[in-house]
Amino acid sequence: MPANSPSLIRRVTPGGWAALAWAAGIAYSLVVLVRLPGESRRDHYRGLLMAEPNQLWLAACVVASLCGCLLLRRSPLAALGLLLTGTVLGAAGLHSTEIDVPLVLGTDVALWSVAATRPRREVISAAAMAALVLLGYPIGRVLAGFVIGTSTALAVALTAVVAVLLGNSAGQARRHAAALGESAAARAVAGERLRIARELHDMVAHSIGIIALQAGAARRVLTTQPEHARDALGQVETAGRETLSGLRRMLVALRAAEDFPDGEAPLTPAPGLADLDRLAQATTTAGVAVDIQWRGERRTLPPEVDLSAYRIVQEALTNVVRHAGARSCQVTIDCGENDVSIEVLDGGGLRATQPAGAGFGLLGMQERVTLLHGGFSAGPRPGGGFRVAATLPVRHVAAGAR
Repeated sequence: MPANSPSLIRRVTPGGWAALAWAAGIAYSLVVLVRLPGESRRDHYRGLLMAEPNQLWLAACVVASLCGCLLLRRSPLAALGLLLTGTVLGAAGLHSTEIDVPLVLGTDVALWSVAATRPRREVISAAAMAALVLLGYPIGRVLAGFVIGTSTALAVALTAVVAVLLGNSAGQARRHAAALGESAAARAVAGERLRIARELHDMVAHSIGIIALQAGAARRVLTTQPEHARDALGQVETAGRETLSGLRRMLVALRAAEDFPDGEAPLTPAPGLADLDRLAQATTTAGVAVDIQWRGERRTLPPEVDLSAYRIVQEALTNVVRHAGARSCQVTIDCGENDVSIEVLDGGGLRATQPAGAGFGLLGMQERVTLLHGGFSAGPRPGGGFRVAATLPVRHVAAGAR
């Protein structure tokens, strides 16, 4: 059983609990009718060996009560009416002078469920229905000249009142917990917005201020001191590149939920190109041999470039395993001075008719590359198979990181 799966008790529906309570109550009512050795009371039966009319009353009680348990989730008021009908039929079938407490256990569970989950109007209707039946039965017997047990009638009414009160309390607790959850979510969203606003202010406002000052200085000395104007424009360019790099890093961080579907950051560092060997081994185990070729000088890349490059290769290999029908593929990583080029080739033929950009995987790769101002292409190869290629610039991002 998964760790986050509900327990067996939580998986039982209110109708199931009502059925269990009703079964326990009716079993108790039948057991106490069994005459034990040495007893001489004439109002006891040997199990279910009772008169035929009483058996019919009891059978009708079973049908009405079980139908009420089945309908409790879809139509609570109708289910409660059936359970109350079954209670009256059970009392009549057992020659009872009153409705005793065991016979109303299932009804009490239904009252609790209605009070905990339904609107106030339905709760009032359910309470009135229960009071009409549970109090009307002994009152009717008194008016007809029969004897009743006053203490038993009061005990039955008390159990119904307690069921309604407990159900109402449970419903209020559930609604309060839901309100707290919504409030916490709203606070989390507001806190995240404030954090982003602070990041934007600290990063952009300072850089824009520098850009404005340097641009003004360059304009004033453009004709009289061109060397100073050139230096000022260089400062403007540097500040602009740093600002753009910071914005790209922030956008990548905001898209982190796509890389971590559970909504939590990993406890280990984000993967990068250094983890390609492990990825290739896992893909080879899946049935597609992966050949990784490195070109150029391998060096440390900015985190956003490293992560995006790894994800592009990962998604391309995933598509090869799922769709290409190939037995092998080739991955080439070319580490240039200003960029990193990625190429994934497979010799499969099942995907040759798909247009470039089809599917969410290719769209996700395109978005990653666009976010870093790189180039991306994907499509069938003339000789068969499929090619995915991406180029991620490093120079501007590295400048911002420095």
